[in-house]
Order: sequence, then C-alpha cells, then structure tokens
Amino acid sequence: MRHRVSIPPPPAPPLRGHLPFADAPTAPDPVEVTSRWLTRGGRPWFPVSGEFHYSRYPAREWEEELLKMKAGGVSVVASYVIWIHHEETEGRVRFDGDRDLRRFALLCARHGLDFVPRIGPWSHAEVRNGGLPDWVLARTTAPRTDDPAYLTAVRPWLEAIASQIDGLDRAHDGPIVAIQIENELYDRPGHLRTLKRMAQEAGLSAPLWTSTAWGGVHLPDDELLPLYGGYPEAFWTEADGGWPDTCRKHFFFTHQRDDEGIGADLRPTTVRGADPDAYADKFPWATCELGGGMAVAYHRRPRVDAADIGALGLTKIGCGSVWQGYYMFHGGTNPTGERTALQESHATAYPNDLPVLTYDFQAPLGEYGQYRPSYDELRLQHLLLADFGEVVAPMRSVLPDGRPRGQHDRDTLRWAVRGDGRAAGFLFVTNHQPHEPLPDHPDTSFTIGFPEAPPLTLPSTPVTVPSGAYFCWPLRLDVAGLRLDWATAQPVCTIVDDDGRTVLVLAATDGIAPELALDARTVTNIAAPPGADVTAVTDDDRILVTGLRPGTDALVGAETAAGDRVALLILDAATARTAYRGEAWGAQRLVLCADGVVFDAPNDEVRIHPRPSDDENSGTDGAGGADDDGPRTPAPTASTSTSVSTSTSTSVSAFVSVSVLPAPPRPPAAPGATVKESQDGALTRYTLVPDEDVPTVPAPTLTALRPAGPPPAPETGVLDRASAPADEHYATRAAVYRVDVPAYPAGAPAPPGADLLRLHWTGDVARAYVGDTLVADQFFTGRPWDIALDRLPPGEPLTLRILPLAADAAVHLPVTPRPGIAEVRHAERITTRTWRLGTT
Repeated sequence: MRHRVSIPPPPAPPLRGHLPFADAPTAPDPVEVTSRWLTRGGRPWFPVSGEFHYSRYPAREWEEELLKMKAGGVSVVASYVIWIHHEETEGRVRFDGDRDLRRFALLCARHGLDFVPRIGPWSHAEVRNGGLPDWVLARTTAPRTDDPAYLTAVRPWLEAIASQIDGLDRAHDGPIVAIQIENELYDRPGHLRTLKRMAQEAGLSAPLWTSTAWGGVHLPDDELLPLYGGYPEAFWTEADGGWPDTCRKHFFFTHQRDDEGIGADLRPTTVRGADPDAYADKFPWATCELGGGMAVAYHRRPRVDAADIGALGLTKIGCGSVWQGYYMFHGGTNPTGERTALQESHATAYPNDLPVLTYDFQAPLGEYGQYRPSYDELRLQHLLLADFGEVVAPMRSVLPDGRPRGQHDRDTLRWAVRGDGRAAGFLFVTNHQPHEPLPDHPDTSFTIGFPEAPPLTLPSTPVTVPSGAYFCWPLRLDVAGLRLDWATAQPVCTIVDDDGRTVLVLAATDGIAPELALDARTVTNIAAPPGADVTAVTDDDRILVTGLRPGTDALVGAETAAGDRVALLILDAATARTAYRGEAWGAQRLVLCADGVVFDAPNDEVRIHPRPSDDENSGTDGAGGADDDGPRTPAPTASTSTSVSTSTSTSVSAFVSVSVLPAPPRPPAAPGATVKESQDGALTRYTLVPDEDVPTVPAPTLTALRPAGPPPAPETGVLDRASAPADEHYATRAAVYRVDVPAYPAGAPAPPGADLLRLHWTGDVARAYVGDTLVADQFFTGRPWDIALDRLPPGEPLTLRILPLAADAAVHLPVTPRPGIAEVRHAERITTRTWRLGTT
C-alpha cells in the first residue's frame, strides 16, 4: 500500500519575545523560547533531559553515573530537590553526603551537562507526602496553597536551596538552564505564581521557569513553560484495569500534547483546569516526563520493555516534541528516614504502596547503575538529535489523511513526517506498542509531497514494515554538500574519519533492506562496497544504491560536486545499538562497543564497563515455578531442622573490545591489559586481553533457613487498592534465607567495577537485611533481584525474607507466581572489571 502525505508551505515565523523569559545578559549562548521551538546562541536547540535523583544515589558514584547519562545522549540532567530528604526534622537542613545538591550541580557543570532543579516544594516522586516533611503538614491544613502557615514554612526552604546553588546560574557561567516550580498542580495558578516569586526573591535564577502541564493544567499567564509527559505503562491505575488508554495513546502520532492520565489518582478525573491544548499557540511542545521506565506499586506492577520505551520516545519526536525529557533515566534507592520510611504509601493516605527502598523504575540505568537495553534504544535516537536536532526542531509534524480510526485500531500503519515546509524532512514510523502486537504491513511505500520540490517516493520497491519496528528515515538530508534524497535507514550521527571525510552513520531496520537515494546533481563519483548495485535513475536525477549488506564494512564513498569527500556507513540494527560518540583521546570519535562506554574528556580517558546479561533479558523467574535457569536451592520445608545449602553460579567478564573511527594516532593503553589491534570493516578494533588470569570470584552461598508460612490475608487501603503486607509478617510468615558472600582472597583484591548479587526468586514481596537493618527490597515482577554488594558491610551475611502471594490478592502482575510459594531459586555473584583506556 502506498501511503501519502503533502507537506504544507512554511507557516508564519514563530512568535519571539512574547514571553517573560530572559537569559543572563552575559550568557555567551543565550537560551530563548519561541512559540514553536527553543533556541540557544540564536540557533534552534533540541535538548534531551534525563531525571536522576542525587539524594537516591551514593555521592561517591555520581560522577561516573552522570558520565553514563552523557554517553547515552542526555544533555540536561533534571532532579527533584526533595524537601523531606533534606529537612525531615524541622530546622535540621542537610546538604551533606548524598544530599549535597551543590556538588551534584558542579559535577554536571564539570562535564558540560545542563542542570534543571525541580524544587517543589511538593514533588510527588513516589516519596512520603510527595516530599513535604511531616512537620510541614502539622503546621497547615491547606498545603500547596497560599495559606500563610504553609508559605511561612516554604520560604526558608527555598532560601536554603538558593544558598546551595548560589553562583551556579547562567550569569556566573553555571549549568542551571531551568527551574521547575511545584509538580502536577493543575488548578492553582495563583499559587504557582506565588512560588515563582518567592523563589526569585530567595535568589534563584534561570532563563526558563517550568511547570508540569498534564491533566489540563491551568497555569499563570505566560509565567511558566508548560512541560508534558507520557508513559508506556502506569502503576497508579487499578489492578484490574488492563492497559490504560492514556498510555496506549502515546504509540500513535498525534498533535495532542496533554496526558490526562499522569497523576490522575491524585486529582478528580472529572475536573480539568484548562483546554488540554490551551498553550499550543504560545509555547513549544516540550516534555519532562516521557517514561524511561515505570515504578511498581504493590497492587499494580507493570513490566516495561526496551522497545516500549524506544518506540514511545521516537513517536514523540514524530509528533512534534522539541525537548525530549525522560523520567526516570537513572534509578535509585530511597534514603533511610530518621523518623519514618520515606516512600509513598497508604499509611500517609496516598493511593499506592511503594517499596520502602527501591526506586529502580526499570530505568535505562538501574538502581545500581546497571545498563538496560532501553539505554541503547534511546541513545540511538539521542545521537540523531545531537547532530540533527537543530534541523528537526523547526520542522512541523504533519499527519497523513489515512490515520488510525481510534486508539484500538491496530491495522492502520502509524506514521508521520516532520517537514521544513519546502523540500526536506524526516519520516517516522511506529509499528510497536506494548501488550498487543501490531501486524506486519506488506507492500508498503510512501510518497511525500513538498511545496518547493518534487515529491519523494520510497523505497524503490515496496517493503514489509515488520511487526515491532519503529524508525526514522531522512528526506533530502544534506551531508557536507551531498544530498541524500532518502534512505531506508535511520541517521545515527556524523563523524570525520581517518581520511578527513565526513561520514554519515546510519542504522538499518531489521527486515528492511537498506537503500540510499543520492541526488545525482550533488555527486560526481560513487564507490560502493562489493555486492552493492549503483543505478542512475535519469528521470529523477538520482543515484540509487541497493544490495547493501549492513555492517561495519558497508561504506559508500562519494565525491561531491564541490570536490569534497563524503561517506555513508550503514550498520546493521544490532551493531548500531552499540554505537557511542564522544570526545576520546583528543577528538570526536565513533565507538562501537557492546559494553558500557563513558568519555571522561577532562582526564583524557575512556572507560569501559562490561555489561553482564542484563536483568531484563535473563529470563522470567517464578512463573508457575517452571523456570529452570540455573542451580536451585531446595525450598525449606516445615520439617527442616538444619540448613540446606547449595553452590551457586558466578559470572565474570574478562575480555572487551571497542571499534573506533577515526583511529587514534596510537593504540590506547589499558592498565592491566594488552591491547591488540585489528580491522573491523571501516573501523579499527582494539581488544583488551588481561595481562593476568582473571581470579576466581568467590561464589556466594545460599542457605535456606525457614519455610514460608501461609500468606498474609490481603488488606486494602486508599481507593480500596491492595496494601503491601505489614512489617510484622516478614518476621512470622516469610521464608528465610541466608546469603554469605565471601571476600576476595588475600592478595587478590576486588577488581575495580561492579559487584552485584543477583537473586532469582519467586513469591510476592522480598526484603534483604544485614542484621536488623533493611538494605534492599523488591516486589515480585518476574525479573531477577539485583543488590549491589558495595552497598553492604563487607563480610556480613545477608538475610532474605520472602512472603508468598495470597491466592486472592487483588494484584496485577506481568507473570503470576504460584500462590503460597516463596523461594530463592538460585543466587549468583556478577563481577565486572572497569577498564580504563588512555593515551600511550
């Protein structure tokens, strides 16, 4: 089927200077807001922001995690400044240790990352009281209003924040580009205005002041930039409600910005503050909460996969987003409260029971910094935006006439074009959504009409768009003087190779043969790899390159009409998801690596974090008890009088390799390894071979101590939702295991890197203790449970307490464990060594 759309002529120029936002007069690259996009230094700016809560992560590891985010294409780091984390006890305001807001902001600045503090005072963030300390609620019956008692408490808190980030604004060349006021407050514009004024009076300053805008928010006139969101799943809906339509909508191309579902459990769904598109004429479509994952509540525990996150992100770009903001991009752990636990719960009249500690969020970077496949999916898009966001941002989203008939139409292909109104653009296709697979679309082609150029029809012959595919194809993209009329591959980034050529890297789509259509008027010579066909299409002034086999050797060279040399490298889909680009050994380089890569430019170093099999793809644990994914500890029985032990698996990553373009003048050096050089198509591969045998990693010992008792009787709380089992049940009804993790032998210190305990278990809820101290917890979702060993006291045994699920529990699970069963199937220690590659 041929799909058609006509790009309309350019609209009138966007409004400028119509909003009361202003950057510091001394800023060398002033940030401004037009009615359709953002600018920086006078050029269109397409930021990518990722949420990372500093107070939920150890300060000693912030810098490396920020570098991971930057390598993932994040250019702006956002973080709630969670009041209850800093001032749980009135008058005792803490900005030390893991609460050191200033140090976190300075680390962002050190590595060229912008920073957006989301200062509340109410944050939500699945925190106790939404982040308001208990003592504040004891002062007022009207929080989140202009009640004098509430504002009297808020003012010194805003002053404390201002004192911490004093001198970090744009006037002082600081990283703060925006400040968010409050969160999800849809019907009190006057209070939002008051909070902004108070923040400014306290000394806070930023070129952008923002507010969340979902739920038909009513904002004070022109005072705050509305930011939108959209999630692939939701923990805040009912256990028996199925996949929410408010999540389903995000896998369609649409121009509706609002999501009435986010936070709907905390506001009346029958009341809306304003027209959901009330701000479309004045403000660009910017986001701050595209789902980088999803939390789990006790009553509803959705599973979010990498393709769900990747497809949603790409769809929003096709819809017209000019700011991709993800919540969360990095998971974390709730701090231990001095007086109470600090998670959202029924105990404080909130509608969801969350785990006490874990806030992993199934994020691209997990609770302990684990890499997830969603990190690769998003990085692929962010690399595109880093190079072409300036081109994409001003382009309008155009929807075809043949659109899906409604949110349950799974048969109509979902696609859109962002066009410049003249001759160029990008084609977006999404054929993936969670839970309900979309069908293949055979015999598909597209014809896009332009006001100032002939229409483009692609591919050269119709293709099948596979189920699960989502991609972006370029339309008349200029590459250093070469015009790429179209390609059936997604632009990734550009790089200058060893010969000084500009190389456009593209990612093929699985199941669709890559084709390149070059404007013959911009090319004088073509060099294609063996097996490729180069055909001149005289009628269209076009050169068509087909028969390409994507990979590191699929390099098409060209000489432009101006005499410049250009190349196009078409990677297969899997290899493209190993692509990084960053400052390495004195130059911008493309790095292909299946492991995690960070670029530490200040130290002229690249670090490689080997990635074990991730928890997302390591199997489903406990579904009916049928999963045999490793050695198993026999479940304790009621007659057990002595412990039952078993050996458990151990995993170590030793060899890593990176392929680089352009190659550095000399091979990089890696302390503790010999670096071997070889060719990888158009790139140079460096393989690290450890100088010494990798020491045997001491395996943990898992010992079953006590069987589970009968499941606790289900209880309900707010909104009649299932409540998490009470603390006392862990002492009386839980299955109990002990895990002993031996220290490394004398003379064989632990290698620098990650050391995780991975538990494969089944049940309902689980907690881990060192002595009487809770150190980790998890609600069962079918995924393994990771615990970072460096967060635990060395040499101390870990006690696991696991409660079984009641047969009649009103709980939504992606997989259902057998009722009454609570067991650890096996444990493994996963140790990876971080490699440092420097210059020789």
